[in-house]
Amino acid sequence: MAVNKKRKPKWLRITAIIASVLFLGLCIYGFMFYRSLSSALEDIHDPLDRKTDKRTEEVSLKKQVPFSILMLGVDERAGDKGRSDTMIVLTVNPNQNSVKMLSIPRDTRTEIIGRGKEDKINHAYAFGGPEMSMDTVENFLDIPIDYYMTINMEGFQEIVDAVGGVTVNNNLDFSYGGVDFPIGEISLDGQDALLYSQMRKEDPNGDFGRQQRQRLIIQGVIRKGASLNSITNYGSIFEALGNNVKTNITFSEMVDIQQNYKNASKNIEHVTISGTGTMINKIYYLVVSDEEKQRVQEIMKTHLELNKKAE
Repeated sequence: MAVNKKRKPKWLRITAIIASVLFLGLCIYGFMFYRSLSSALEDIHDPLDRKTDKRTEEVSLKKQVPFSILMLGVDERAGDKGRSDTMIVLTVNPNQNSVKMLSIPRDTRTEIIGRGKEDKINHAYAFGGPEMSMDTVENFLDIPIDYYMTINMEGFQEIVDAVGGVTVNNNLDFSYGGVDFPIGEISLDGQDALLYSQMRKEDPNGDFGRQQRQRLIIQGVIRKGASLNSITNYGSIFEALGNNVKTNITFSEMVDIQQNYKNASKNIEHVTISGTGTMINKIYYLVVSDEEKQRVQEIMKTHLELNKKAE
């Protein structure tokens, strides 16, 4: 005698179908996310065959060793490398859970390593790309520069637009490029963010004021890019990064930094370096005294725990 099998309730079959469709959708989304991420990282990664005598052994991010990054905001032009109008050195110390952020004025006069002469520090990039910039900043600060990251400032507006714009707390009322930037919290799209970060001559603090605004934009992008709302735009975000960012940090090193150093980003201290504006051979330079240079060097060395090793 045949046995009648009980049929599953209709609602259970529908639920199973919906769950299967959702699972399939998530798999496709995950695959597309991974493919976009892999493609972007391929475009971003730009290794350097470079050694430094400032390190006796290689940096081990797995062992949570303090490290440094040179961020270069590059004004790229057709037919030439451009100049690094923005130069920011970050030292990251997981033991202190802190980051030191030093902005180096682009007109700073120093020896350009590999050229055998003194010039504006931002010219190092035009002469020899990120490698010469790293060597020159290393010599200027007397600390190892472990990693670099270049950001195409002309294309930075693409990154800002990809995350849906940024919000900054503006402390200077000014107009630039036909756009007004009032004091207070303002929202900026990519084009406005580019103008906001470019203005220099009308700022009473000159290069230092512009550097502060550029830091605000970068911090705004990081905050917005990490938000849940921006995840839906991952494709355009990865594409924008791939088009405008280069670094010698590998994907595995990025993972190590995220896992072992993430708490350090919650405590960022800005370090400033001062100098005297001087005309030399009809060219304007910022001349930093030996005493001021030593003061800043000591701050950065201490944060990288280099002084401990010397003891």
